[in-house]
Amino acid sequence: MTTQFYERLSNDLTQLLENPIDYNVTIEVGEPDKKIYKVHSYILQSRNSYFQKKLNEISFNENHIKVFKMSNISIKIFNIIIKYIYGGIISLEKLENSVIFDLLITSNELNLDELVEHLQTHFVNNNASWLRLNFSQVYRTSCQVKNFNIIKDFCNNIVSKYPNTIFESENFQTLPEDTLISIIEKDDLQLEESKIWQYVIQWGKAQNPTLPSNVDEWTSDNFLTLKTTLGKCLPQIRYFSISSEDVFEMIFPYQQILEPKLWSDINSKLLAPNRPISSTVLPPRKVLNVTLPTRTTLTSNIITDEYTLEISSWIDRRESNYTENNPYEFKLLVRGSRDGFGVKTIYEICDKVSNTVVVLKVKDTGEILGGYNPCELDKNKSATIRSQDSFAFSLKTANLKNSILSRVEDFSNAIANYPQESKLFFGNTLCLEKNLKTDKNSCCLQNQYSYDKLIRSEELIDSGLSDKSGFNVEEYEVFEVSKKK
Repeated sequence: MTTQFYERLSNDLTQLLENPIDYNVTIEVGEPDKKIYKVHSYILQSRNSYFQKKLNEISFNENHIKVFKMSNISIKIFNIIIKYIYGGIISLEKLENSVIFDLLITSNELNLDELVEHLQTHFVNNNASWLRLNFSQVYRTSCQVKNFNIIKDFCNNIVSKYPNTIFESENFQTLPEDTLISIIEKDDLQLEESKIWQYVIQWGKAQNPTLPSNVDEWTSDNFLTLKTTLGKCLPQIRYFSISSEDVFEMIFPYQQILEPKLWSDINSKLLAPNRPISSTVLPPRKVLNVTLPTRTTLTSNIITDEYTLEISSWIDRRESNYTENNPYEFKLLVRGSRDGFGVKTIYEICDKVSNTVVVLKVKDTGEILGGYNPCELDKNKSATIRSQDSFAFSLKTANLKNSILSRVEDFSNAIANYPQESKLFFGNTLCLEKNLKTDKNSCCLQNQYSYDKLIRSEELIDSGLSDKSGFNVEEYEVFEVSKKK
């Protein structure tokens, strides 16, 4: 029988990192702030192929030390990695998801395959909502990095079911060619073929911004330019699954980018469906007959569909959360980065609107706080509003294991509607005041007007506005919530 004492071994090696007796390597990390780590070549080289190769390329100096610089890695990330290399230990609980994603990228660059697999699994199993919220960045990275197969499979599943996640994103036109091809070659891409054609043409034009905007003005050279750009994309289109109307309206204007025989066969198939053709006929895509839940109804830089399901469950006072088929639509009314960060902006845009949800991302902490107000806001009247159904909340993040729901207790003072003073309060549990981005006047308080639970940790709560309780926001949004028809 073999007994393994890994924990003691891990602790001893971690102690060696903290008290580097007989070190023979120094690694300078960071830019412009720098930190020098004193480490041991035999541990780095036995644990990691990247360091094995790099350290073999470096000679010892006169002090019998190998000096190595890694200015492109942050001190925070390297701290995590070097502790993993020495002790085989990693803790992600207090790390923001953006930091974990940077850690994943760096781990891949350093050939830490075990850590790369662990971090991908962590994201998919525990922080899928963050992957969806940052989908464009995540998907692009997963396509560019060979070893991100777990996240790539996760993203591919989303792309197949919800292709507009990519096609309607701000970054669609800058997608690498191989990424676009990997999408449009999918047999289960849930999109009409004519739409796929339009997106491919749109992407091709974006790669050639000097092409005339009016296709009627194009020369033969213009069509040749587009044809060359789309040379690897065009074979992925299922031309024979496109209706005659769409062929005439969408493909006919661009017929010159197709091979003459293919264009002839497309027309032959429409006029004489049973007549044999020589062009390759790709099978129709496996588009589901059921209506998929659309991911375009939610437009948010802060929350995901999972969050809206949770908020909707609170509105309906359910004991368990909705997991799909959200009965509510979240319509974006206000966004700070688009409309302005003043609380008065909320009153101007949301005047006489009821059933609103405010969500905000707190600067520096990454907290997602918010509140639900079932009553109308009034930009012309300062008053407290009575409600039995309003609530405040803090949503689950990397630093908060479970979301917090705080319901109104003092019904008569549920909502403070004070447009002239640029204030909007949910009791005193969530107090929004003046400019949410530049003025540190927003806070969460604990007093007689507060709801039934704190939505921030006690060290960030006070009985009044203070340096301790005040905060700024990175972004905020207001949604009108209504029952789906």
